[in-house]
Amino acid sequence: METVCLIGKPNVGKSSIFNRLIKEKKAIILDTPGVTRDRLYGTVTYKDKSFHLIDTGGILLGDDDFDKDIIAQAELAIDEADIILFVVDGISEIDAADIHVKELLHRSHKKVIVVVNKIDNEERKDNIYNFYELGFETILPVSAEHNKGFKELLDLITKDMSKIEEQTDDSLKFCLIGRPNVGKSSLINALLNEDRAIVSDIAGTTRDAIDTKFKYNGENYTVIDTAGMRKKGKVYEQVERYSLIRSLKAIDRSNVCVIVIDASEGIIEHDKHIAHYALEAGKALVIAVNKWDTVKNPDLEIKKWQTLIKNEFQFLPYVNVVFLSALTKKRMHTLMPEVLTAYENWQKEIKTSVLNDIIMEAVSIHEPPSYKGKRLKIYFVSQTDNRPPKFTFQVNNKNLLHFSYKRYLENKIRENIDLTGTPIILQFKNKSDN
Repeated sequence: METVCLIGKPNVGKSSIFNRLIKEKKAIILDTPGVTRDRLYGTVTYKDKSFHLIDTGGILLGDDDFDKDIIAQAELAIDEADIILFVVDGISEIDAADIHVKELLHRSHKKVIVVVNKIDNEERKDNIYNFYELGFETILPVSAEHNKGFKELLDLITKDMSKIEEQTDDSLKFCLIGRPNVGKSSLINALLNEDRAIVSDIAGTTRDAIDTKFKYNGENYTVIDTAGMRKKGKVYEQVERYSLIRSLKAIDRSNVCVIVIDASEGIIEHDKHIAHYALEAGKALVIAVNKWDTVKNPDLEIKKWQTLIKNEFQFLPYVNVVFLSALTKKRMHTLMPEVLTAYENWQKEIKTSVLNDIIMEAVSIHEPPSYKGKRLKIYFVSQTDNRPPKFTFQVNNKNLLHFSYKRYLENKIRENIDLTGTPIILQFKNKSDN
């Protein structure tokens, strides 16, 4: 799948254009304490074609670093992208920041579309001719605010892309994601050196990641490593997004995501960032605390870490944690069983009769709260999808659902059915809408 990047200086409307193109569904879990993030990645499907979209906006540094920041964004986009959308402000003059980006893009020899934003009416259309002096052949006016020009933009982006092909390899794919230097590659090497894991072949390196196929207990699996792909150089050290984008691409291609944390450094905000993207993508999850050999009094520390993870990852209470060391290979045997459990639960299908028994019992124990004299009524529930499991509730009025009661219902489902390691989606539909 090809990658398209949005670049340009701040306040030209990159995020608005991103949101128009992505039309992203709401997150599976909406109320996630302890996670602050901006959206920067998604997959766009248009007609019978699909591509990754990355927004490099939102990196804010001090004024002194403004030009440096623009260059860092452009370098990142150039390295990652097949097509670059160079976003400019249609009601402003070309300035030094635009020139910086222009020069970098000309040296890259990548396909560039200049997207002139804020062209809201016919009078402003003449403004686009000013931007031909940037030296790019393809220039397109859009208005993110008024949703104009996006069909033409999508036609242009996907013109030479191949159609979506069906995946032929249906073996379990899992990735190790996390910050640089938490030991992702070492963990994979330790995993592949396990007696029961026999490496059959190593696929070629792509720009996205390294895929390694291996056998474990006689079954075929693919592990996706994002680690060794990080470029050296200041630009990539400064832009934390670089490692995140690698992780996001791996998440997209995986069934299960193993979030790797460094026991010697603890948990930082970026770890939660990465975990949240895996959750939003609806993937099965395992948390692996690596470098456990660096911990003194491991038996005592496990309890402390379990409490820490519970507090820091409040939005993932159903995810199991393994503590291991790639260096000494201690406790490495605990990883694959958790990956398999999460995968099985992610695909799980539950009988309608069982589901309805659970929900009706939950309602009898604790009725939905009333609102202005009205109360939510649940008539029927069924599983309507898996990977991850999705449960659709037929109700009298979905607007009467309180988020706390939705959480209560999810907890009741999880109490009765083992869904360790997988997010679940609860959807509510009015019976009258059928």
